[in-house]
Amino acid sequence: MQQGLTTKKRTRLLSLDFFRGATVAGMVLVNNPGDWGNIYAPLEHASWNGCTPTDLVFPSFLFIVGVSIAYAMGSKKKDPSQHSHLIIKALKRALILFGLGLFLALYGKILSLELFTDPIEALKTVRIPGVLQRIAVVFFICSVIFIKGTPKSILSMMLACLLIYWALLTFVPVPGTGFPNLEKETNLGAWLDRTLLSEAHLWKSSKTWDPEGILGTIPAIATGLFGVLVGIYLKRRDVEPATKIAWLFSIGTLSVFLGLTWGLQFPINKALWTSSYVLYAGGIATLILSLCYWMIDVQKYQSFTTAFVVYGVNAIFVFVASAMLPRTLNLIQMNTPDGGKTGFHTWLYQSFFEPYFSPLNASLAWAIVFVLFFLIILWFMYKKKIIIKV
Repeated sequence: MQQGLTTKKRTRLLSLDFFRGATVAGMVLVNNPGDWGNIYAPLEHASWNGCTPTDLVFPSFLFIVGVSIAYAMGSKKKDPSQHSHLIIKALKRALILFGLGLFLALYGKILSLELFTDPIEALKTVRIPGVLQRIAVVFFICSVIFIKGTPKSILSMMLACLLIYWALLTFVPVPGTGFPNLEKETNLGAWLDRTLLSEAHLWKSSKTWDPEGILGTIPAIATGLFGVLVGIYLKRRDVEPATKIAWLFSIGTLSVFLGLTWGLQFPINKALWTSSYVLYAGGIATLILSLCYWMIDVQKYQSFTTAFVVYGVNAIFVFVASAMLPRTLNLIQMNTPDGGKTGFHTWLYQSFFEPYFSPLNASLAWAIVFVLFFLIILWFMYKKKIIIKV
């Protein structure tokens, strides 16, 4: 894996770093409750159809990936001789991200030494889809479309992804079931994942379907392209900031309305990443980014931004580190009052949080402390100008 430490000053859209940081901090918060059995409703995913604040975190990140593509590659895109270099660079980054995702899926087997003692058996049950894997695929495909496309063709590709996915899930009969449907285990995406990947390589909590499955990557690409289009517009120098904000608020509001309307026929669903969900979540992300842009980059209200910016500039690092830490800490075994043993991570929660809060508040307090713990690390890195790039 290639990682770089950079101290080079670059012109950045501060509101984008802020929004990215808030999104990643949200990921860390919702992924690390003290007790998975005690979580406040807004910090849980919807059981199936519907959308909670937690369901907006991942699409917001993919939207930000799209905006970042427009900013990072926009100037070099103008030179056709740079296109091959940009695509190869994007492919390398995508492969690293995909590899990191597989590493996290294997991390438990690495710690238990199963990967080394019986590697074939360990690989037979590793989950192949995942958050970083989806980010990798969306990043690469959106990068290629941005490099080779125009705003009009990018919009056409986004709409095509939404319509094709809608048609596949609502009109194509599912083999073995006989009719199209949107249920957890019998929709077309679940069937495709089981057929191509097998149940052994899917999300262990469901076994028969995966929230980051193959077919759902099509509308996830549309989420990334939504961000690309917003990034292209934000980067325009011939449009006044006030005009940009007005248009983005209008587009965001319209997108939310269209998502809610389409959701009456094609329900908003994060696990399926339905087309209505793309429009709804993308519209909300557009509204949030335009508000951040107005406050931070236009009005220059920036004193409150640093805590989230430090998360934003090292987003992938903290996502990976926060996923590794609990499993690593639990390697250390601690004595329990009943004479048993438990992992250090679990022991900390049971010793310093469970006895002093209600179950819901203890779980939330642990998640907040987890976020603050990484904030200290990231703040130090930020002050030292250490940015780990993938």
